[in-house]
Amino acid sequence: FLCGSRNVGVQTAEVVRLPQPQYLIGASPLCTQISGLSPGQTKLCQLYQDHMSGVGRGARAGIAECQWQFRHRRWNCSTAHDSSLFGPMLKIASREAAFAHAIGAAGVVHAISRACRDGQLSSCGCSRTGRPRDLNRDWIWGGCGDNLEYGYKFTQGFVDVREREKNYRRGSREQGRSLMNLHNNEAGRRAVIKKSRVTCKCHGVSGSCSLITCWQQLAPFREIGDYVKDKYDGATEVRVNRRGRLQIRDPRFNKPTANDLVYIDDSPNYCIRNMSVGSLGTQGRLCNRTSQGMDGCNLMCCGRGYNTQKTMIRERCDCKFHWCCYVDCKICVKTVDVHTCK
Repeated sequence: FLCGSRNVGVQTAEVVRLPQPQYLIGASPLCTQISGLSPGQTKLCQLYQDHMSGVGRGARAGIAECQWQFRHRRWNCSTAHDSSLFGPMLKIASREAAFAHAIGAAGVVHAISRACRDGQLSSCGCSRTGRPRDLNRDWIWGGCGDNLEYGYKFTQGFVDVREREKNYRRGSREQGRSLMNLHNNEAGRRAVIKKSRVTCKCHGVSGSCSLITCWQQLAPFREIGDYVKDKYDGATEVRVNRRGRLQIRDPRFNKPTANDLVYIDDSPNYCIRNMSVGSLGTQGRLCNRTSQGMDGCNLMCCGRGYNTQKTMIRERCDCKFHWCCYVDCKICVKTVDVHTCK
């Protein structure tokens, strides 16, 4: 989903920004005009044009979740105002790039799996996954579940073809970055499966629950984002060896699983504005004076200090519930201190 070591950012950036009706017009305005797609992805786009709307929704969900998860971090998943979407940041094989790849792939799996269930795609429908062994034998396995199997397979083909159609020298840095992208794409897809669940519903007169039906259901995407963020915090530094495989840089650490994120390069200094590496710096960012976390003024401002400004905010207050059925509130104005990094 993301453009690997090339500075293109999200390869379907144009899909993200296209108005929804344009997805349905045909191959010419859609697939041939998305400059970020690789040759293999363009072919898949033409074969699965009705899937591109889901790809676009997944892309937007991944970007929004990235920005939510990093809203209090020095790097806040800011996007560029060009076709690269993430700008030069993705040139660096950092843990931030690892997260971006994983959450992007997760977003597409989530969107396509749900689109299958909702009958939006011609080549898939409700989930056909087998009955869980530990499900109560009296409960019915059915309903229309989210089609994770199809979502996973489609995303694997569409996302990974970009890396698989390249031919790098074994053991080269370029091959290492490609392997890193493939690993993190897979970690993102697995995160969706890992957090999925079996959901059940009672049927019967007056809530008697005489019949229980269960099906496979996706977790809310926020829950998946939280899971991938944890993997970001525990990401493993790796390098490519002469055999063309990734290996951990420090043998004292445990070998990462397919569910974990991996990175090759250290993160750049996000304290200082440096557009060549995609860092906007933290000058002018809001911070929390009393927090000891990453959103605190000491860490967010990188020790440069902060400015304090009084501002007036309007908010609802003195709310009262009236029977039946509305809430009546007053509008209160109060003065608060706003802290921004120097």
